[in-house]
Amino acid sequence: MDIQAKLTALVNQLNTVIVGKFDQTQDCVACLLAGGHLLIEDVPGVGKTTLAHALARTFGLQFSRVQFTSDLMPSDLLGVSVFERSQEAFVFHPGPLFTQVLLADEINRASPKTQSALLEAMEEKQVSIDGQTRPLPSPFFVIATQNPMDQVGTYALPESQLDRFLMCLSLGYPSREAERQLLGGADRRELVEALPSLLSPAELLLLQNQVLAVHTSGPLLDYVQDLLAATRSGSWFVQGLSPRAGIAVVRAAKARALLSGRDYVAPDDVRAILPQTIAHRLVPSADANRGARAQVQAMLDAVPLQ
Repeated sequence: MDIQAKLTALVNQLNTVIVGKFDQTQDCVACLLAGGHLLIEDVPGVGKTTLAHALARTFGLQFSRVQFTSDLMPSDLLGVSVFERSQEAFVFHPGPLFTQVLLADEINRASPKTQSALLEAMEEKQVSIDGQTRPLPSPFFVIATQNPMDQVGTYALPESQLDRFLMCLSLGYPSREAERQLLGGADRRELVEALPSLLSPAELLLLQNQVLAVHTSGPLLDYVQDLLAATRSGSWFVQGLSPRAGIAVVRAAKARALLSGRDYVAPDDVRAILPQTIAHRLVPSADANRGARAQVQAMLDAVPLQ
């Protein structure tokens, strides 16, 4: 497999459906190559669900879509044990969570109880039901979409669950040229359904191993630690990043480097992925007059590269 050609084809195919959002689609591919879960947040109608569908089909993985609502119960997600008279025993019927890609649509419209049911699955790739631990398929990704918190009927995701998402992206409104293409083009759902699968699970595993093999030098890791220390200084954020978040930054930067055709991580890789990898884990300090992502960018500009 020509790795670079395969990666280019993945990104290009996504860009045939999500028009004018090259950076965001590249980040999405990097997130899944790094083995992480993806959160896409924005106003309704800008292509969040379409992007999630396109990712699942392009990566060639089995997927389920769950529309999260206020009355969705954990058992609707995990599955239930039902007494089968013919077998005279309880038989477990797996829920939609038992798939390779779970599209959790409008995840913040479900109650905290249902949201928390995803925690063990996202971190451990397994769930505990009726006293039994049941492994999930491999690979297992959660691609979640969420609406802005000021919209009616939304529940904030707890910090512990936000921390399980490797990246959080926002698509934003399209440019005038891209919107014209959307208005005059084919239906996006039809385009997604026609997308071919460009990877097999074995090829995906190979690419993920290639990500792990990308080199990180000592000075590069020093730079990452300087950034982590800046988040913990109290000058920028209420609380700093955990070591797990630091590991996530390195993994995402490795995937970004591989997408750029390099076998080593450069500082520009870290700078390119940092806002979308850490902003959703941080709360700006009380005197900040900007959101978390803008605060991360300001911190990036202030921390020197030694």
